[in-house]
Parts: sequence; C-alpha cells; structure tokens
Amino acid sequence: MSADFAAKRRKARESTGLIHADADARGEPLAWFDEVYRRADGDSAKVPWADEETHPGLAEWIARSGTIHEGRALDVGCGLGDNAEALSAAGYDVTAFDLSPIAVNWARKRFPDSPVAYVTASLLDLPGEWLNRFDLVHETYTLQALKPVERAAAFPAVASLVAPGGTLLVISRVRDEDAVIAGPPWPLTCNELMQFENLGMVARACQSFSVLDGKHKVDHFRAVFEKM
Repeated sequence: MSADFAAKRRKARESTGLIHADADARGEPLAWFDEVYRRADGDSAKVPWADEETHPGLAEWIARSGTIHEGRALDVGCGLGDNAEALSAAGYDVTAFDLSPIAVNWARKRFPDSPVAYVTASLLDLPGEWLNRFDLVHETYTLQALKPVERAAAFPAVASLVAPGGTLLVISRVRDEDAVIAGPPWPLTCNELMQFENLGMVARACQSFSVLDGKHKVDHFRAVFEKM
C-alpha cells in the first residue's frame, strides 16, 4: 500500500462515522453505503473497506478447501468485486450483489469481461428467487457494517440464501463480548455469530486469524456453516 493510498484511506475512515450519522439522522440508515462510494468518485482508496484485492481470509479458505469448487455462489455486499472475482476464478458460478448501485457499476467497469453477475439488491429486501438457492454464500464485512437493529434482520436473511446442504462462509472482525464499539464498523462477537445455529445452520469450522492494517494486527474470524 503506497503512502498516498494509506493517507486517503485514513481520511476516508475518519469521515465514515459522520456519513453514517447523517444518513441515520435522515431515517435512511443504509444510505451511507452509497454515499461512501459517491464521495470516493472512482478512487478506491477513499472507500474504507476496498483494497482492490481478495480478502486474505477468503483467499486462504479457497486455497485450503481443495481444488474443486463448483456450484452456485453468492457474494453478499460485493463492493468493488474482488472477492466475487476470486470465487469465480476458483470455479463457482457467481452472483454478486450490493446495496449501492455505484459500487455495482464500479465492479462491472473494473471487470468488464467477467462471468460474475453483478446485481443491485438489498440484503433486507432480497429477490424471492434467491431463497434457498446457493451452494455457497460468502459474506465478508457486511454484517459488521450494520447497526444491531439492522443486523438482527440480516442474520436470517443471509441464512435464507443458502441451499439445503449448502455452505455459508462468514468473515468478520471480532470483538470481546463486553466491548463497546461506536462504529462503523461494529465487529461481531462469537455469540452473535452462533445465531446462525438457530437458523437451520450447523457450525463446521471457526478459525481466528489476524489481518495487518497498516502497522496494526486486527483480529478476525472465519466461520463455516452448513445448512441442514
């Protein structure tokens, strides 16, 4: 990461809380996502969560989980498309969606020849034809970007996308149970993550790992569930 990119990233993160607060005050708690992309104006360094590369937690999971990847995959909150492209390169038939039409159009421009189907959609208002459809549902950083009231609805929405026998892969920053976070983001606790077990999912793996953010290591977890 260049010094210029890092400086823009720090400034973008400093303004994220204000953008979210403004949207929340207007009664549009999810509108801040699109506003972040609008203000970035084509510069990914100004999008706090966009690194223009596959998230290391996903890249490692793909590498560890074998050489055969097939079936229908859904990338939740796809942003600029790097994770969706990694899943596609691994062999999945990928649909990727984001609430922000700016993000979706940006991803399409970045990968004009991609087989990924990039779609504008809301996790809290899903297309009916997506329910119980996907063999793999991947979610990185979307749940942690939602306040508790929206997150409560997001958990069952994510679970509803997984086909019977399918896999759910969740990657997030992690916080202690008693930690108070102003956000955004609002990292998950282990107990929050286990809500999926009350939604027809069985936990198959949960690994802790760290991601280097500048000079700091940030604790994450990667959890894998199977839908029964």
